[in-house]
Amino acid sequence: MKKQSWRALNDVLSSLSEDEVFALLTHEQLHERRSSHLQRLHQRYCALRDARERLEIMAKAIRL
Repeated sequence: MKKQSWRALNDVLSSLSEDEVFALLTHEQLHERRSSHLQRLHQRYCALRDARERLEIMAKAIRL
């Protein structure tokens, strides 16, 4: 996987899926280990996961 600059990461991060962000986060943890990148990737991953989980919770609430 190509090493991305901070600017390049921010340019594409908003268009990536939860799985793609998780893959980048995992790669960063295992190989690059840049703390600023890890923090930003983790923030974005959590935001995407929260949005998905919220939709799942709300869908269950509407069905009841």
